[in-house]
Amino acid sequence: MCNGYVGADLAALCREAALASLRRGMQGSPSEGDVQHKVTMQDWEQAHLKVGPSIARGAVADVPSVLWDDIGGLTQVKRKLRQTVEWPIQHADALARLGLKPIRGVLLYGPPGCSKTTLVKAAAHAAKANLFSLSGAELHSMYVGEGEALLRETFRRARLVAPSIVFFDEADSVAARREGGNEQAAGGNSTGEKLLSTLLTEIDGLELAQGVLVLGATNRPWSIDGALMRPGRFDQILYVPPPDKEGRLEILKVHTRNMKVADDVDLSEIASITEYFTGAELAGLCSEAGMAALRENLYAESVHERHFSAALKSIKPSLTVTEISKYVNFGLTRNMR
Repeated sequence: MCNGYVGADLAALCREAALASLRRGMQGSPSEGDVQHKVTMQDWEQAHLKVGPSIARGAVADVPSVLWDDIGGLTQVKRKLRQTVEWPIQHADALARLGLKPIRGVLLYGPPGCSKTTLVKAAAHAAKANLFSLSGAELHSMYVGEGEALLRETFRRARLVAPSIVFFDEADSVAARREGGNEQAAGGNSTGEKLLSTLLTEIDGLELAQGVLVLGATNRPWSIDGALMRPGRFDQILYVPPPDKEGRLEILKVHTRNMKVADDVDLSEIASITEYFTGAELAGLCSEAGMAALRENLYAESVHERHFSAALKSIKPSLTVTEISKYVNFGLTRNMR
């Protein structure tokens, strides 16, 4: 629970737990006074949410409390992520008992807007792991050598505060395929080749680390260097597809659960006519339907079918059959190797 904490961090944690106990005592009845002023495990857990290890400050993302149930559909992907992310951290003893080694990396690929980043956040939350997030744009925008230094420092901090996840958004820009397809030439002079070489070295070094996992997300898996797509690096490569009808219905339910929807709205019918919509586009559809209701009447109390119909006229799917086929064919090609 306190991995990576130094003395000052532990002092701050104790202080915050004591304050949590006092706040709880002030909310209770006078007869509960003796119990209220004892520091309970609940107080420690609340303090732990506020006081993290100083070594991680400035590097750990502020991860929202995203739950698996907040993501509609994608049942198979969520099941595999639970096994590859949650189990090695939450059930390490079970894996060790059967002689199973936790994997080092998982790559999520699929069209934009299909909840890849949200899945990573939900996995980190469920595993109670620190999340270090880096993007290709962030690493490439630095001066010469600073990107590699940030990579090394991020992995160092991740090891200190394990369990932790190092997440690469736009993984294709961090580990772009090398010119000529030469996977052995990891020591090139370009910024991209140096970043890739550093990343490969850090991932290979995770064999000696406990509780550190690398996750990546990309819209262009075919652009990632083959050296990273091997067992021992990205051990699992998971396709995150656009939602099917059942998935679209679940997504619509998620994004309308805080919205008062009129009886004339048939979410199942909307799910049927929104083929090729991504999760992000379905979320936008629900939001636009709510705005349509307010434009009609600023004091509207519910959203009707006509408002969803109006929203459907302005929001169209960005995906095409051709684009989806590229992702499907990529998966088929990998399975045949």
